[in-house]
Amino acid sequence: MKQFNNSTIEKATFEGLRAIKHFALDMDGTIYNGSTLFPFTNDFLNYLKANGIGYSFLTNNPSKSTADYLKHLEKMGIPATKEEMYTSAVATINYIKNHHPAIKKLFILGTPSMVKEFEDAGFISTADNAEDKPDALVVGFDTSLVYSRLCRAAYWASEKLPYFATNPDWVCPTDQPNILVDCGAICACIEGATKRKPDVVIGKPDPGMLDGIIQKYELQPNEIAMVGDRIYTDVQMAKNAGALGVLVLSGEATTNDVANSTVKPDIVAQNLAQLQQFIEHAKLIS
Repeated sequence: MKQFNNSTIEKATFEGLRAIKHFALDMDGTIYNGSTLFPFTNDFLNYLKANGIGYSFLTNNPSKSTADYLKHLEKMGIPATKEEMYTSAVATINYIKNHHPAIKKLFILGTPSMVKEFEDAGFISTADNAEDKPDALVVGFDTSLVYSRLCRAAYWASEKLPYFATNPDWVCPTDQPNILVDCGAICACIEGATKRKPDVVIGKPDPGMLDGIIQKYELQPNEIAMVGDRIYTDVQMAKNAGALGVLVLSGEATTNDVANSTVKPDIVAQNLAQLQQFIEHAKLIS
């Protein structure tokens, strides 16, 4: 029998692994890093398919629309369908429609791709103009950030409009020598200028990110494993939802982060390849 590192395997709840019917997979830092596909990703996905285990891609990164993500995955060699893709932008759209049906006009601080996703869902995107007043403010991970639009977003936040953030991430993982300032950091900038935080922050760790999977596949939370590279989003969401929390060390989090965090993953794996070994070891597949 293959031997595993005790420091990681002792965290694995094998009974929990045996119950898993669906893996919710984070993207950046988990299946790829920036524009680099991890060499073990397709092997892991094929392993799940071959054994009748479902999976979906969940990402807090709203900078690409669902259609753009599918093209991105296809270019990397990962075939995926619209039903397998769920972004924090889609979750934000669903949240606003479900909880604030009267909201129609939005000032969106986000990429053109993200803005189009909202417009395709029926929302009206307002201009960078004080005369074009929105019903609400939406702030996302804006890789096309323009200073004047950041200032306009801060102004609308100061005007006490409903204010939604797509995700809480401070940085986005990258394989380049750079720091990608994410939605959480942009919202912190707005807070510094206005003393106001978002009313609602969508995306992981909000357990609602798993609702689509639970409803679509008629699953219980303990039949889902959330796999990601961040404790404060991926693992925390699993804890919030009652799902199995799997941390991979192929992205942001380190072993020091695990040791210092009050939120403990159910499983810590170096990457998806080691997670596959854990699944086999747990005799998930009979």
